[in-house]
Amino acid sequence: TGASLDGAVQLATNQADVCINWSGGLHHAKKSEASGFCYINDIVLAILELLKVHARVLYVDIDVHHGDGVEEAFYCTDRVMTFSLHKYGDFFPGTGHSSDVGAKDGTGFSVNAPLNSGMTDETYRELFQPVMQKIMDVYQPGAVVLQCGADSLTGDRLGCFNLTLKGHAECVTFVQSFGVPVLVLGGGGYTIRNVARCWAYETSVLL
Repeated sequence: TGASLDGAVQLATNQADVCINWSGGLHHAKKSEASGFCYINDIVLAILELLKVHARVLYVDIDVHHGDGVEEAFYCTDRVMTFSLHKYGDFFPGTGHSSDVGAKDGTGFSVNAPLNSGMTDETYRELFQPVMQKIMDVYQPGAVVLQCGADSLTGDRLGCFNLTLKGHAECVTFVQSFGVPVLVLGGGGYTIRNVARCWAYETSVLL
């Protein structure tokens, strides 16, 4: 949590254009409740720090699980847009239907892509890139927080997608290509060798 907050401060004060904290990304934790291996939601705290400087912040989640804790925290505000791609249907945490679009001032600012098992690089790319492009064109955030859960990789012990390292990293490259300050965080990942390969590779892609 401290590293995510520090990364947000570095971005907010223009000391960096990209900050990485692979130990962060604990997207399930709620304000008063631990959930899904997450007990403090470092993402929400980092976004709150970024909102001190930026009018709008975009949160993007490519973990195989829905980023429910972050979505819930900002569900009623238009200052944070959340975009989550995740397995949906008989799968933890059971939230993130496409009809969940936000409430009150936040209506239309929660974007959910509920997916089936077996998502490949090509299918994922065909969904991710056009939606991401549209969000950036319309929402124009001052900063982006990207949760890079590695449990969306093929062979994960808890996940059910078939993304390769290259396909996963393509999302990271695409987000960075907009030239907006970006805080890159870790998240899930339960086949440890794959997690290490993924985040080492994405560090090289980012830097």
